[in-house]
Amino acid sequence: MVLLYILITIASVAALVAAASARVVKQYERGLVFRFGRVRPDLRNPGLTFLMPVSDRLHKVNMQVVTMPVPAQDGITRDNVTVRVDAVVYFKVMDPVLAVVNVEDYRSAVGQVAQTSLRSIIGKSDLDDLLSNRERLNQGLEMMIDSPALEWGIHIDRVEIKDVALPESMKRSMSRQAEAERERRARVISADGELQASYKLAEAARTMADTPAALQLRLLETVVEVAAEKNSTLVLPFPVELLRFLENASSLPSRDRSTMTTE
Repeated sequence: MVLLYILITIASVAALVAAASARVVKQYERGLVFRFGRVRPDLRNPGLTFLMPVSDRLHKVNMQVVTMPVPAQDGITRDNVTVRVDAVVYFKVMDPVLAVVNVEDYRSAVGQVAQTSLRSIIGKSDLDDLLSNRERLNQGLEMMIDSPALEWGIHIDRVEIKDVALPESMKRSMSRQAEAERERRARVISADGELQASYKLAEAARTMADTPAALQLRLLETVVEVAAEKNSTLVLPFPVELLRFLENASSLPSRDRSTMTTE
């Protein structure tokens, strides 16, 4: 009976020790084991893993891509414009040992480097670059953050500038500039249209001068168009042939006119 009690006690203690030393590592994690404070080179993969009681301590490292928003930073661009820029950083842990051993808190470290790099990018760029050339600025910002992050076992996937906030005075100035630019384009287009129309009118005038019948057809078309309006009053001029006859008759010498009269 005493032996049975001892066996049950030993089994219970073993079960408690096994339960205390068992750990579960999730699929997106890697387990880092510290044995008496010294890191073990072999990582614990996802699944059930066991530790040595008392001596081992498990530290889990998330291997997922982390999305970190960078707080908006105030700065002055190279062309002396005050702006407020925020961004977002995507990164992941590539070496869990370096991420845990080489830096106290790799998330905070990446965030601080991102903020200082963003302020540096603002000071080196013009306002036009911040507004229209963000792709190149994103690449430069990524390189600035990725250089120190490699020492911590961190890989920067990408960095994107989210928003560029301008002062109200600058917004009004840009609005006036855009309005003036649109007005200039409208005037240029209108002038170009008038120039093309003048070329066409000059060509039409030359054609009508060479072909008098074309002028008469155009006159008839105009009469038809005006007559289509119900509330319009149409005043017909003298026929063109009658006007030309009178003009030719007035240009004849008086003797010819008297001869024509006698006949």
